[in-house]
Amino acid sequence: MLLNETKIILDLCGGTGAWSKPYKDAGYDVRLITLLENDVRDYIPPENVYGVLAAPPCTEFAVSGARWWKDKGHEPLLKGLEIVGACCRIILFSNPKFWCVENPVGRLRRFIGEPAMYFDPCDYGDPWTKKTTLWGNFNVPEKNPVTPVGKNPIHHCPPGPKRQEFRSTTPPGFAKAFYESNR
Repeated sequence: MLLNETKIILDLCGGTGAWSKPYKDAGYDVRLITLLENDVRDYIPPENVYGVLAAPPCTEFAVSGARWWKDKGHEPLLKGLEIVGACCRIILFSNPKFWCVENPVGRLRRFIGEPAMYFDPCDYGDPWTKKTTLWGNFNVPEKNPVTPVGKNPIHHCPPGPKRQEFRSTTPPGFAKAFYESNR
């Protein structure tokens, strides 16, 4: 029997499971709730959820896509907010010990308020930048800063079928630091 097997972690919209990986490796009961298999919009959380990690898709919120917002109209934004709302509903009903919503810098703060903190991957040992916002009720992870080196893999990611997945994967240094502060 693993020490943490009764602690349930919900990884909402996590896709790759990179953020919840340290929890899974430590024996927590990690449940990956995506938009494909277990749609977060229809998901009913179990009892006794210990923590919630939510990373709703950033396409309609990230400042990197701002040049397309006007041409897209309001419908994609409303669909994005529907997913954010579903994550917030799950957090509310779960009443976990800790919870966190993550998204790159952008316009999401207009809808859910000022974030609890900002970070770059280089703040936690990964040598690149991608300013990210966090909202929630969590212990702030201890930083382990490094200097960014070389071409930024996020900004220089070539087009292709894995581009979105690569750009949205939680940096491993941050995932580990978050786990260490919120276990």
